[in-house]
Amino acid sequence: MIFFYKSMFLFSLMMGTLISISSYTWMGMWMGLEINLLSIIPLMSSTENSMASEAALKYFITQALASTLLLFSIISLSLNFMYNINLNLYLMMIMNTSLFMKMGAAPFHFWFPEVMEGLNWTNSFLMLTWQKIAPMILLMYSNFNLIYTSMIIIISSIISGIMGMNQTSLRKILAYSSINHISWMLCSMLFMETIWIYYFLIYMIINFNIIIIFKKMNIFYIKQLFLSLNNKPMMKFFFIMNFLSLAGLPPFLGFFPKWLTIQNLIQNNFYAITLIVIIMTLITLYIYMRITLSSLILMMNEMPYYNTPKINLNSIYIINFISMIGLLFITIMFNCY
Repeated sequence: MIFFYKSMFLFSLMMGTLISISSYTWMGMWMGLEINLLSIIPLMSSTENSMASEAALKYFITQALASTLLLFSIISLSLNFMYNINLNLYLMMIMNTSLFMKMGAAPFHFWFPEVMEGLNWTNSFLMLTWQKIAPMILLMYSNFNLIYTSMIIIISSIISGIMGMNQTSLRKILAYSSINHISWMLCSMLFMETIWIYYFLIYMIINFNIIIIFKKMNIFYIKQLFLSLNNKPMMKFFFIMNFLSLAGLPPFLGFFPKWLTIQNLIQNNFYAITLIVIIMTLITLYIYMRITLSSLILMMNEMPYYNTPKINLNSIYIINFISMIGLLFITIMFNCY
């Protein structure tokens, strides 16, 4: 019964996003976003966990506020066309603000780490990946202001770098990592939507790899990593490689979309933004190195004081292997093409 209920809401959630991105009118897009919102709330809330219910309520309030802003801008724009009042620039900025709030871009990110902290890993994956699709594609459809979007890119990269440094919760670290990747995704969509698609798909794959390890191991905090990965050296190796891939280090798959984004920004003379996002990504790389190096270097001979779950590691190894050697195949494919 629970499976049927969850799968029904999951289907409705995906339909909401698809309605939103394939709609011909702004009102249809707003309706799609509302269907999406009302579908994820039952998936998030849980009677067993009060933190999940709190997270669902926080998410609902902030998304309802963003939806109100979006609806206000849509109605004002329609009046604008009817009465020929020239307020397009400001109304588009309000619309963009509502979309930035929906995707969790800084400085409208205040809800995002708090909501992530209350979720299980399955819902966290949905929040980090699927819930970003509709706002980002709607942002591409809208006539966004380049200066305003550039400010959001810079603020997102700076805040994610600084705020992520003081965290011990892996869900919050992934939330701030997501804000950093939002700044890169906004850079990638400034001039070419195809790069955004590549970026999003690869980000989704890497996140899936990391979250499936956390979910199988039942890990939520940095201190748990040490004990869980102690007697699984291959799992430890793949876990570290995935975090380096998420940071965008060259031999891994995560470098490929950043490579395309940097090339595109430089070709369009956006040198300052390129410099800022690269430097701030180095701070997030430090955060990942802090997580991974402690689990790699430190080793214990004692058995962990709690039982780690018995899991089939072969499937995880195969999925992670794709993430590690993906850059090689993609580069060959692009050169052949």
